[in-house]
Amino acid sequence: MTELADSTLATLQELADDKILAVNQRHGDEHAVNLTKLRGVAKELKKNQPLAIELWDSNDSAARLLSLLICKPKEFNADDLNSMLHEARTPKVTDWLINYVVKKHPAWDELRLRWLENSNPDVAAAGWSLNTHAILKKPEALDIDNLLEVIEGQMRTAAPRLQWSMNECLAQIGIKLPEFRERAIEIGERLEVLKDYPTPPNCTSPFAPIWIKEMVKRETS
Repeated sequence: MTELADSTLATLQELADDKILAVNQRHGDEHAVNLTKLRGVAKELKKNQPLAIELWDSNDSAARLLSLLICKPKEFNADDLNSMLHEARTPKVTDWLINYVVKKHPAWDELRLRWLENSNPDVAAAGWSLNTHAILKKPEALDIDNLLEVIEGQMRTAAPRLQWSMNECLAQIGIKLPEFRERAIEIGERLEVLKDYPTPPNCTSPFAPIWIKEMVKRETS
């Protein structure tokens, strides 16, 4: 490991806070560094692909989050990103990998199709996150009727992370594609997935019918 990688890991260790770790562990995460401070470290380091790879290979969650901030997404190939998804392990690392790296990569649609076919529900959840990305960026690549049929048949009993990704996709179909809005709302109302999810004041419920109606109201007001 290079001297810069060693010093960066030492910096992350100095920033580690047991209270932050305790909070994150309740959500399935393992990092003990405040994310604002982590972003500050990334800003100082700037983009550095070799360092990003070393930090990822350290297997430390905070280091992996930092890696995703300083990497150059297009310098990975599709197989690299596939391996990284299988290695990601925690929700935060997975989310940052998808949002900060995969969505910026030319092969994101290829990975979407690959991951949707995977029997691992966490990998399939990544595919559904990219379905949502496609609704926003490339809806013509999708068979929306088929997506709604799959959601209708599988979302209620899906594993938690996969269920959340499918629900997000359902909501975005209803928000962004008016011709499918009524059907998306009806499916959400019938399945009742996340209907009772605790939602803080002034936040939008993740229950798809409420989410759709609220976002459409905002966009048209």
